[in-house]
Amino acid sequence: MNFFLETLKVIVLFVYYLLESLVFLVVPGRKKNVSGEIVLITGAGSGIGKLLAIKFASLGATVVLWDISQEGLNCTVRLARENGAGRVHSYICDCSKRQDVYRVADQVKKEVGDVSILINNAGVVIGKRFLDSPDSLLEKTMEVNTMAHFWTYKAFLPAMVAANHGHLVSIASCAGLGGGNQVADYCASKFAAIGFAESIDMEMRALRKTGVKTTIVCPFAINTGMFDGVESKWPRVLPVLDPEYVAERIISAVRQNQEMLFIPRIVYVLYSLKSFLPVKASVLLLEYFGSHDFMTTFKGRPKKE
Repeated sequence: MNFFLETLKVIVLFVYYLLESLVFLVVPGRKKNVSGEIVLITGAGSGIGKLLAIKFASLGATVVLWDISQEGLNCTVRLARENGAGRVHSYICDCSKRQDVYRVADQVKKEVGDVSILINNAGVVIGKRFLDSPDSLLEKTMEVNTMAHFWTYKAFLPAMVAANHGHLVSIASCAGLGGGNQVADYCASKFAAIGFAESIDMEMRALRKTGVKTTIVCPFAINTGMFDGVESKWPRVLPVLDPEYVAERIISAVRQNQEMLFIPRIVYVLYSLKSFLPVKASVLLLEYFGSHDFMTTFKGRPKKE
């Protein structure tokens, strides 16, 4: 195809895709049925992972729960069954350890079957300035928030590719879209998680595996305990998010094959502004929204004795 025809084709498709996205903003697309799908959720013992497990169970999916806390898993299993889970399976798994991920993944494939929806949700945050953060905790941040995604994809993506059917969900963060004070390691891990998920999506498209979908979720801080203590400077504009609301938005995004989900919606505006504003102007906006002081009141989840 010569230059003129290929350029014309790109322009036509570009305009079509823009119009398509505008239409879907007004008229949401049809939601796919997840009944019978095998949904694996990491970090399912608490927070968003627990809520996603309960909601997928109520939609008829088989849920597979991973966490490092047996107590948390037991609670989620009970709630999932109360919400109609026909099949719910739980496994202790330390996602920061590659061999543990591979071992438990093999167990899941033998006992449950091939995972068709993989939700990488497990995450940790230190909440200290970089120079005050112990090396061991910096490494743990990268291992849980980024490297674990490598190992879960290695374990479960081949079956999705073979069947040309599956969905990869990365619970990332707004911190993966821009740097912030006292979250250097967390931002780095989430930047990496987003880049990795986008790259795998590109690989699937290059392989013409159109049945393997990707959803990347970038929420602001969620009131689950992980960011306990943080406060928003302007809560009416950029609120600390309600977990139930976030879980519902994620479920809808997955069922509609939405590639990117930013929560709240103002993040779409802020992210687009960052792409062309001068650095000083971007920093001014960040200061206005309180990013410099956001983590000063951070406490995090209380440590169990």
